Amino acid sequence: MATQSFLLLAAFLGVLLALAYPVGVYLAKVGQSTPIRGLGWLTKTENLLYRLAGINPESGMGWKSYAIALLVFNGIGTLFVYALQRLQAWLPGNPQGLPNISPDSAFNTAVSFVSNTNWQGYSGESTMSYLSQMLALTGQNFFSAATGIAVAYALIRGFSSRSSKSIGNFWVDITRSTLYVLLPLSVIFAVFLMGQGVIQNFSVYKDVNLIDPITYSQPKNGADGQPLKDANGNPVLETLTAKTQTLAMGPVASQEAIKLLGTNGGGFFNANSAHPFENPTPLSNFFQMLSIFLIPAGLCFTFGRMVGDMRQGWAVLGAMTAIFVVATAVVLIAEQQAHPVLQALGVDQAASALQSGGNMEGKETRFGISASALFAAVTTAASCGAVNAMHDSFMPLGGMVPLVLMQFGEVAFGGVGSGLYGMLIFAVLAVFIAGLMIGRTPEYLGKKIQSFDIKMASIAILVTPTLVLAGTAITVMVEPGRAGILNPGAHGFSEVLYAFSSAANNNGSAFAGLSANTPFYNMMLAIAMWFGRFAVIVPVLAIAGSLATKKRLEATAGTMPTHGPLFIALLVGVVVLVGVLNYVPALALGPIVEHLQLTK
Repeated sequence: MATQSFLLLAAFLGVLLALAYPVGVYLAKVGQSTPIRGLGWLTKTENLLYRLAGINPESGMGWKSYAIALLVFNGIGTLFVYALQRLQAWLPGNPQGLPNISPDSAFNTAVSFVSNTNWQGYSGESTMSYLSQMLALTGQNFFSAATGIAVAYALIRGFSSRSSKSIGNFWVDITRSTLYVLLPLSVIFAVFLMGQGVIQNFSVYKDVNLIDPITYSQPKNGADGQPLKDANGNPVLETLTAKTQTLAMGPVASQEAIKLLGTNGGGFFNANSAHPFENPTPLSNFFQMLSIFLIPAGLCFTFGRMVGDMRQGWAVLGAMTAIFVVATAVVLIAEQQAHPVLQALGVDQAASALQSGGNMEGKETRFGISASALFAAVTTAASCGAVNAMHDSFMPLGGMVPLVLMQFGEVAFGGVGSGLYGMLIFAVLAVFIAGLMIGRTPEYLGKKIQSFDIKMASIAILVTPTLVLAGTAITVMVEPGRAGILNPGAHGFSEVLYAFSSAANNNGSAFAGLSANTPFYNMMLAIAMWFGRFAVIVPVLAIAGSLATKKRLEATAGTMPTHGPLFIALLVGVVVLVGVLNYVPALALGPIVEHLQLTK
């Protein structure tokens, strides 16, 4: 790995740790409903919202009531986002006069943003009105992130409570997460992004003159709109000269801030964080990466503080960091390599000199290889679909790393809330395996792990591999699925595997090259996104409810410590073995075969 790459990774982790600890302490106060100094005025707003909604904030919920409230809230959100897209042509906030979204695309997008996936089969600046971007998509960026934080709070209470039937109140958790955490951080970050050059306006799109006019050829159409052909059946071409370019405008900074802080990832523009209006400078790029990990890393300290043992939070953070550093090192090293095909072709000296610095294909020159590769690792280790480079253009092993990070279940560091509760599910499984090895009843944080807990943990862990592998298998077997694949062979298979890994793990990034905005893909990926989100959340809440009813046992000489290096190693091993073994055959058919073909 180049020295620059190592220093960038070290600086990133150092700044992240410095920011995550105070954020984690603050999040613990929010989750425990502790008064926060200087924010009394927000408390009045919070109480007003409860009165308007008819909610008693002091009333606790069992896990079933909590799950029903969560599903109803997100179900209504899905219907609202779908309806707004289907009606946008007749609604205000549409200065470009963009038409209504097709039913299948609107359904896919609604499920995508509600499930915190933000998979986009459309081009944002040419499809969504300002109203749709702000009210439907940005609104769900807040609510889906708050849902993840709420579930994390519920699970932590399951570990910390002493024989209680309540795991909290969903309405309180989602309100406080939005009001005290996501909104203030988003305002601060949006102002910073505007200072870096991210646009924020409601202007109509602007036509600007090009410095150098561009001459190009395209097929000529007849009066019937069909391409004209000559006597030999070849398309008739016409030569055109472009002297102007249309620049899309819009309220970008406000959506960009919560898209990253909430690990959502949906871009205002089709190019996402590679677009200069979304991510203009190397400094904005660095802080965008930090914002993706800020809350997931902070929740580790929240966990330690709420269970009364900060060492537990450090242990979870240590396991996440270990997985992330190793995976990031692989992608950084892979992208620093020259492309072997170009070398074998004997390209000219200038191209050879360019390639000797690494694989720059599909990357922005203002970021370079190191920042692009690190961003790819960050965005796929979290459930954030923001991208600043074309993952499709990565080297085979470099492209495999984002795949594997998603297939881990996105627990290093994972999404807002989902990363922590995903890692805690693996921790439950780890202590169960350890208990089997030493012949003792497994315990975690003083709570006995019993058959019901393991059954629910197994469901939560196995849901996503089932969705990914079944969805990929069906897609490559049927004609509508194969029709969307651009590249042949192993790389085309990787495109499909990446799409379903991204959808089922609620990531939202794309490998590119896959024409996914079709009725087949919109429906298949929507199913993967919905069940990949909520078929995991419900078992997690069931575990929280089960743990909450159990008495918290005192540690004894025979209790296995869950805060030391041995447990961290066990936890990492369980994540790697259980999380990835399901995917090894599929990975062998995709990026591994492609790597072998490339280097043979």
